Amino acid sequence: MLAPQAAPERSDGLNYAPVSRGVKHVVCRPGEFVFSAAHLDHGHIYGMTAALLEAGGTLRHVFDPSEKAVAAFLEKFPQARAASLDEILADSEVMLVASAAVNCLRGGIGVGIMRAGKDYFCDKPLFTTLDQAAAARAAVRETGRKYLGYFSERLHSECAVKAGELIREGRIGRPVQVIGLGPHRVNIPSRPAWFFDPDKFGGIICDLGSHQIEQFLYFTGAESARISASRVANYRHKRYPGFQDFGDAGLVADNGAVGYFRLDWLTPDALEAWGDGRTFILGTEGYIELRKYTDIGGSRQPDTLFLVNNKVNERMDLRGKTGYPFFGQLILDCLNRTEKAMTQEHIFLASELAVKAQAAAEIVEG
Repeated sequence: MLAPQAAPERSDGLNYAPVSRGVKHVVCRPGEFVFSAAHLDHGHIYGMTAALLEAGGTLRHVFDPSEKAVAAFLEKFPQARAASLDEILADSEVMLVASAAVNCLRGGIGVGIMRAGKDYFCDKPLFTTLDQAAAARAAVRETGRKYLGYFSERLHSECAVKAGELIREGRIGRPVQVIGLGPHRVNIPSRPAWFFDPDKFGGIICDLGSHQIEQFLYFTGAESARISASRVANYRHKRYPGFQDFGDAGLVADNGAVGYFRLDWLTPDALEAWGDGRTFILGTEGYIELRKYTDIGGSRQPDTLFLVNNKVNERMDLRGKTGYPFFGQLILDCLNRTEKAMTQEHIFLASELAVKAQAAAEIVEG
């Protein structure tokens, strides 16, 4: 039996760039929030840019050392114009720079952008070392600018948006455990050389685990947490020494909630999505399951949520139902200098815990 065919944006996680199918959250007028894009090393820059545009932002420039990368970006976003990074930073109307550089360079680039007076919207992982994180924290204090993170597995998932609403409504009581599954398709031909260099990508937990840790903190309402255990391995990709295609970790939060997540680059070809990402949230009065990118036992569609509590046992199709409110909230935070979308401490905490879990990980095989 042939595997079902998927749209390219569902099968290729590298260039995953969802757009709202129904609800939109436009928060400003054209020209009110001007931003630019710089350093296009990861395809997530397309999702970041599209989301800011969808919320009302105005895209002005694009920069990358590669002319080919710039040309591809301009084909998707022709309203931008190619510019040097110095030109972007000198433009007083540009409020924010969105960036998806090589992982190990993101922190230093962000420090430079903030010192030039711009807010910085960075793809995850935000850092690959704690020294990079410390430098970014210092720059935030010194400049008053924002270092913002793109944790797409929650922020660009309608079922995850709905899960947050249900938890705030008390529909599952007090959240006490979060289990996150983050499988990804490696798609080797599309990956640049730096993707396999541990000094550059930072390790699987640092990279993919930052998604899972951010969700754990958000869904449980934790303000701090510690890593209880972590492991990494290279089971399948032996021709890339130092690469990791498996990782997992456990966490304990300051409020008593516990978490576990598993990551891998082992998604098989027949799956119609780039990964069968799932999140399980256990509460004292019920539980939620999120099937983010496919529902393999049912519709095969993304954004499926299951809610079970003392009153309901319900399946929800969230496609086109919630939109992606974070990006409009981010724009308003930049305009109003508030922290309603995501606090700076939450962003740094999620990223630093991922780096710590990576550094402490037991190497099982590889």
